[in-house]
Amino acid sequence: MNDTLYKLMNWPEIEAIVYSEHDNPHQVLGVHSTKYGKLYTAFDPNAETAVLILDANGKLEEIPMEKVDEGGFFACLASEGRYRFRFTYPGGERVCEDAYRFEPQISEQDCREFNAGIHYTIYEKLGAHPMKIDGVSGTYFAVWAPFALRVSVVGDFNHWDGRLYPMRRLGGSGIFELFIPDVVAGDLYKFELKAKGGLTYLKADPYANAAELRPGTASRVADLRNFEWTDGEYMKDREEIDFKASPMSVYEVHLGSWKKPEEQNGSFYNYRELAVMLAEYVKKTGYTHIELMPLMEHPLDASWGYQVTGYYAVTSRYGTPEDFMFFVDYMHKQGIGVILDWVPAHFPRDTFGLSNFDGTCLYEHQDPRKGSHPHWGTLIFNYGRPEVSNFLIANALFWLEKYHVDGIRMDAVASMLYLDYGKSDGEWVANMYGGNENLEAIELLKHLNSIAKKRVPGALMIAEESTAWPKITGDLNDEGLGFDFKWNMGWMNDFTTYMRQDPLFRRGCHGLLTFSMIYAYSENFILVLSHDEVVHGKGSMLGKMPGTYEEKFANLRVAYCFMMCHPGKKLLFMGQDMAQLAEWNEEKSLEWHLLTDPVEGDRDGTLNAKIHTMVKDLNELYVSHPALYKLDQDPDGFEWMSCLDADHSIVTFVRKTENPEESLFVVCNFTPVVYEKQSVGVPFPGKYKEIFNSDSVHYGGSGHVNARLKQSKEERVDGRDNSIQITLPPLGCAIFTCTPIRKEK
Repeated sequence: MNDTLYKLMNWPEIEAIVYSEHDNPHQVLGVHSTKYGKLYTAFDPNAETAVLILDANGKLEEIPMEKVDEGGFFACLASEGRYRFRFTYPGGERVCEDAYRFEPQISEQDCREFNAGIHYTIYEKLGAHPMKIDGVSGTYFAVWAPFALRVSVVGDFNHWDGRLYPMRRLGGSGIFELFIPDVVAGDLYKFELKAKGGLTYLKADPYANAAELRPGTASRVADLRNFEWTDGEYMKDREEIDFKASPMSVYEVHLGSWKKPEEQNGSFYNYRELAVMLAEYVKKTGYTHIELMPLMEHPLDASWGYQVTGYYAVTSRYGTPEDFMFFVDYMHKQGIGVILDWVPAHFPRDTFGLSNFDGTCLYEHQDPRKGSHPHWGTLIFNYGRPEVSNFLIANALFWLEKYHVDGIRMDAVASMLYLDYGKSDGEWVANMYGGNENLEAIELLKHLNSIAKKRVPGALMIAEESTAWPKITGDLNDEGLGFDFKWNMGWMNDFTTYMRQDPLFRRGCHGLLTFSMIYAYSENFILVLSHDEVVHGKGSMLGKMPGTYEEKFANLRVAYCFMMCHPGKKLLFMGQDMAQLAEWNEEKSLEWHLLTDPVEGDRDGTLNAKIHTMVKDLNELYVSHPALYKLDQDPDGFEWMSCLDADHSIVTFVRKTENPEESLFVVCNFTPVVYEKQSVGVPFPGKYKEIFNSDSVHYGGSGHVNARLKQSKEERVDGRDNSIQITLPPLGCAIFTCTPIRKEK
């Protein structure tokens, strides 16, 4: 080595590079100005020789580089110009651009906003992003790992060798970054971290936009810039919709088991294939929205997506990010809204994921009393750390903005709100005021709901919250959490408990049927019969129903009718609209044959097809009658006619709008008894015409319907001055339009 080159070597820095401990390799590697000219340095521990290929003003030179350290550190002096390196190995050679000559693409302002928890598009900075810098194509990598000694990018492109491509730490931000030329979309990668104490390990990218198909755990470079959206008109129109006064009938879907290829072999349909099939079914059945169980990347099929390891990566089970963009775009073109389940309450302990990310409890609390769910075996986010809060808030916005989804349904909100959720004494720590409220989680929810409304007009924020926490859907300026809707878990539990009862004993639990109206207007509710109700031994919705085979279907028909007429938006899990016999199993496709193949006990065709027809007609009835949705959140939209007849398990009520002529009169009989010429009180003098009856033979019923128009009489029934006589179907529901009679002045 010549003396000049020797003097320019910073040996401690070189040693840090060679031993993979440097957190600012750009300080050593690349090109640097000296009084002797430009100093070019490179590091490749596997190379035998290195050559600088220099283009100085159009003159191409090849300058051998000196191996100044046997560990693989090369250097030479040369003039200024564009350059590349050629490395030779025992089995060949490689020509490459220098990854250490590019400026950071993350600004100081980006860092300040991220560290303050207010960088709402941080997903465009952190992660892996294909781009072109100074005319060179490659991928820009960035990751937050403040307590790591060193972070490297490893992947197929460097034989997963963590000595290559160490990243640069950006000041005190905790962010490491590096632009690597020639890395393209589709390449697999991870981050190799060296923690204090020397432990070296691999982590998937928390901000990756794609991932390897399980059981692989690597992240995959993806480019989200190229998809051409065609739903502009839909998105613009969505901003003007008042969803509280609009119909919402939601079909909850697990994509992997909705329908599987005939030759399964563990395979799935692609997002694009599913889009066409699912949209056709949803439109045919009359739903307004679909809700997808989590599509963020997760390692275990049996978790249904609720234990997420890739929050910014759509699962590769069903295709690529562009495939899912096509899915959403196609749904929008069919007029179908897309709601996406999201899991900010906890994350799994998988070692390749977020847990102990940089050798410390970075995303979770260090204190297990705050940082873990003892019953779920998962970890709880540290909501009070600004960068973690930013990770979650930006993630919800990511799905709304990048993938155009129409809403976020937030899973397990109750577990976020309560510090002692699912914990025994000694397993939790009170807040600063001595209470069990998680103040940091509350602030995160308010922050997210506030910014979502500002950035994504028309997007819905929906909470799955199972307690009586006040003002979940309350205004943020009135101590509310700011959600648009809340799942009505109380109604779901009460109603399914009621329907399980033998009709002869329902009189003893009549309150389970009517109690929901006591609190119906405390929140903006969605009535749900979700996946949680048809798994783990609970049976399908049909399986919950008592009685003979035919009675089970009759019970289910009246249950669905009551649900559709009860105030609140609607959600039904897949398979239940065709009365699936078995409870849901994520490993199997839905029992589609039930719609065409009669089972033992069916007398006239398949009862499953008939109940599916009824659900279709109910959805059509729902969206075409404003009384069933317009005043869902207003007490003026509902009135009991009779709710005290527990002995006969009969309830009657009216759904209303501001226009009395749009009113619907509803009668439900939850016993198998037929009541001929049954007198029922009605809201006003008028003509009452039956427009729906769940006991119609068309739906598999016994045909006890009201074919003729009913004229009210001034006979007092149920405390009402006017009444009509009807045939009350067994285990049935009858719905009537109401035309008031105007008295002449």
